[in-house]
Amino acid sequence: MAGERRRRGGTGPRERTRERGTRREREQQQQQRGPVRLRTALVATAAAAALALGLAAAAAEWKRWSEAARLVTPHPAPPALPPGSTGPLASPQRFWGTYRPHVYFGMKTRSPRSLVTGLMWLQQGEGGGSLRHTCEQNDGVSRYGWVMHDGENFGVQEIHDGDLSLKTEFVKQPGGEHGGDWSWRVTARREGADGPAPLLSLFFYVATDEQGTLRPHLENGTRLAAVTGTTEELGRFTLTFLRPTDESGEDLKYASYNHLEAPSPGLRYLTEVVRSSLSNRFVFAPPGGAPRRRFFAVDAFRGLPGAAGEPPRGQLLLHQVTLEPPGVVEVTFESGSVAGRPGRLAGAALSAALAQHAAAFERRFEETFGLGRKGFPPPQRHFAQAALSELLGGVGYFHGRSLVRAPGQEHPVAAPEAALFTAVPSRSFFPRGFLWDEGFHQLVLGRWDPALSREVIAHWLDLMNTEGWIPREQILGEEARARVPPEFVLQHSETANPPTLLLALQRLLPDAPQPYLRRLFPRLRAWYDWYNRTQAGPLPLTFRWRGRDPQPELFLNPKTLASGLDDYPRASHPSAHERHLDLRCWMALAARVLAEVAERLGEPTGPYRDVAQALSDNELLEQLHWAPELGAFADYGNHSAAVGLRWQPAAPAAPGWPPPPPRLVREVREAPRLQFVGALGYVSLFPLLLQLLRPDSPRLPAVLAAMRSERQLWTPFGLRSLAADSPLYMQRNSQHDPPYWRGPVWVNINYLALRALWGYARAEGPQRERAAELYRELRHNLVANLYRQFATSGFLWEQYSDRSGHGQGCRPFAGWSALVVLVMAEDY
Repeated sequence: MAGERRRRGGTGPRERTRERGTRREREQQQQQRGPVRLRTALVATAAAAALALGLAAAAAEWKRWSEAARLVTPHPAPPALPPGSTGPLASPQRFWGTYRPHVYFGMKTRSPRSLVTGLMWLQQGEGGGSLRHTCEQNDGVSRYGWVMHDGENFGVQEIHDGDLSLKTEFVKQPGGEHGGDWSWRVTARREGADGPAPLLSLFFYVATDEQGTLRPHLENGTRLAAVTGTTEELGRFTLTFLRPTDESGEDLKYASYNHLEAPSPGLRYLTEVVRSSLSNRFVFAPPGGAPRRRFFAVDAFRGLPGAAGEPPRGQLLLHQVTLEPPGVVEVTFESGSVAGRPGRLAGAALSAALAQHAAAFERRFEETFGLGRKGFPPPQRHFAQAALSELLGGVGYFHGRSLVRAPGQEHPVAAPEAALFTAVPSRSFFPRGFLWDEGFHQLVLGRWDPALSREVIAHWLDLMNTEGWIPREQILGEEARARVPPEFVLQHSETANPPTLLLALQRLLPDAPQPYLRRLFPRLRAWYDWYNRTQAGPLPLTFRWRGRDPQPELFLNPKTLASGLDDYPRASHPSAHERHLDLRCWMALAARVLAEVAERLGEPTGPYRDVAQALSDNELLEQLHWAPELGAFADYGNHSAAVGLRWQPAAPAAPGWPPPPPRLVREVREAPRLQFVGALGYVSLFPLLLQLLRPDSPRLPAVLAAMRSERQLWTPFGLRSLAADSPLYMQRNSQHDPPYWRGPVWVNINYLALRALWGYARAEGPQRERAAELYRELRHNLVANLYRQFATSGFLWEQYSDRSGHGQGCRPFAGWSALVVLVMAEDY
C-alpha cells in the first residue's frame, strides 16, 4: 500500500514534515522576493512605457519626416517640358529676353545663373535726385509701359518721369549658338518745361550671377567703351557702349563719362551698390563757355553695410553717361559665336530693324485680333496693343527654391531648385508667378503665340510635387524674394488655387500637338486627383477651400486666399461643414477638360466625364447651393450675419511702458448656425461664369436679373464683385485690411461673364435675347471704362472703382486686365 501511495503521490508523516518545512522556506523566500519583484515589475513597466513612448515619438518623427520629404519630392512623371528645351540651341529665339519684369529696362537669358543687363537713370538735382531702377508702386514715375512688344524679337517702351520722357527700344538678331545679338536704344527728351534742362545720367550695367567673368575696356581711362566676357551659357561676348548722339543720330552729343567696377554682393543689391557709390565731386563742363555744373556719379564702391566679410556673388560693370537732354544712347551685344555678321546693329541699321519689326507687329496684331475690322479707331487699337505688349513685356524667367510647409510641420523646408517661365500680374507690385492669375494671362498670350503659351503651362506643371500640389505663389530667386514681405514667402501645402491653367489649355487643345498633351497628361491627372483628395467637402460632390485665416476673431470675415477671391464673404466661422460654390464649379471645369485631353490621347474618359456630368447636374447644384432666402446660388457653412468690428479698449499700460494701442476686433452678436451665406456677388455667378447652368434653367433669369440690377451687381463700368445691398459691401475686413473683393470691378470675372453671356446668347433657350442684350451693354461698359482710365493715367489697373470707374489697387496691372484685348476682339 505504501508503495501504491507513493506511486499515486501519497505522503507519510516524514514526508509531510519535510514538505511543510520546504513550504515555509518557500514562503519566506517569496516574502523576501516580493519587494524585489515589485521593483523589477515597476522597472519593466517603466521600461515598456518608455519604449512605447519612444516608439510613438519615433513614429511621429518618422511621419513628420516622411511628410516633409514628400512635400519637396518632385512628381515622378517625366517632365512636361523636355530637358534642354529652353537652351540657346533648342530655343534660340527665346533665349534672350526682357525676362526681368521688375526692372524698368533689362534683359537676361533663360538660364539659372544668367548674365543680367539693365538700365538705371538719375535726374540730377539737389541731394542727388532719385535713382530709378526697379519698378516701384510709389516712386513718382507718372507712367510707363511697353507700347509694342512681340514677346520674342523687339519691344518699345515709353516712360514718363516728371518732365523727362524716355523711350527704351530693343531688337534681337539671330545667329550663332548662343541666342544671337541684340541692341538697345534709349532716347531721352524733356517735355513741357522751360529753362535749362537738368542733367540726366543713364547707367548701363552688366552683372554676373555666381559664374562668368567680365573684362572692362576703357577709353581715355574714364569711358567704359566695351565689356568682353565669358559665361557658361553664352561663351564669349562683347558689350559695346556707343557714344551718345542727338535725335537725328548724326551728331555726337557732349557728355561726361564715369564707370564702376565692383564685386556684386548679389543681384538684389545692385541698386544699393550704385547708390552707395555715388559722389558729387564731378563737374559737367561742356565746351563753348556753358555754365559748369556739379553732378553725382559713381566713384568707388566700398561695400554695403552689414555685408562685410561676405564673399562676392559675381561682378558688376557699369557705364554712366551724363548729358543734357535730348539725346540718344545705344548699346550693342554681340555673341562670339556669330560668324559672318553683316555689320553692327546700330544707328541707321538699328532704326531700319525697329521700323521693320514695328510694321510686322501692327500687321500681326490686326490679323490676330481684327480690331480695325471691328471699327475701333486708332487710339483704341493702340490701347489694346499696349495691353498685350505690357503683358508680353512682363514675362519673366525665374530660378530658385520655394519655401514650403505642410500642416503640423514646425519648420518650413526648401523645395528643390526649379525654373519658371511665366507672365506676372504687375511689374511693380507682383513681379512673380501666381497660379490662378496665369491661366487668365495665357488666354491672351495663347491667341498671340500658342507655342509660348504651351511652354508656360508646361513650366507650371513641372513645379508639381509627388502629391500633385503646385504652390500658388512662386517666389524663385533672390531678386524675386527681395520683393515679397516675409509673411507671404512661405507656401502651405494644403492651400490650393483655382485651376485656371485648364481654361487656357482648353483653348489650346484643338491645335496642341499630341506628344505635348501626352507629356502633360500624367501631371494633369495628378493635379486633378490632388484637388479631389485634399479639397473635398463634407458631402459627396461638394468641395471646400482649405487654409482660411487661422485667427477668425481678428477679421470681420476670415479670408480665403486659396480661392483667389481673398476677402470675399464666406461662412463667418470656418468649419469642416462648408460647401464652396466656386470650387465646385472649377472642379466641373477640371473634369471636363481632363475628359477632353483623355479623348485626344485615346485614354479612358469615363471617370472624368462621369464626374463632369454629376457636377453639372442642375438639380443637384440647386439642392446643394441654391439659397431661397437670397434668391441666388451661395456658399453654405457655419455662418452668422450679425457680426461687426468694434474697437477693443487698450489694456492698462505696465509701469514704465507706453499704453498699447486699441485693436479692432470682431464682435459676434448672434451665434452662428449652419446655413447659406447671404452674400450675393461673384461667387453667386459661378454656375453661369463656367456655363454649368443649362440655357433653359429656371434659375437663369434670377442670375441675369442680379447681374443687371444696379442695386446689386450692375455698374456703368462692369460688374461689381459684391452686391451694393450686401451687408459686407465695401466693409473693411480688419484694422489693416481695406475691402478688396467687396465691391470693386475686376476684369477677369467680367471677362468670364462676357464669355458666358456670349455662349448663352447663341444657345437655344428662353433667355437667349436677354443674354445678348446684357452682353452688348456689359462689353461696352467695360471696354469704354478701361480705355478711358488708360487714356487718363497711362495704366491698366488691378481693379476699378464701382462708383467712379477710376483705376485702383496696383498699377501697371497688365495681368488679367489685359483680357480687355479678347473682349474687344470678341474672342472667347
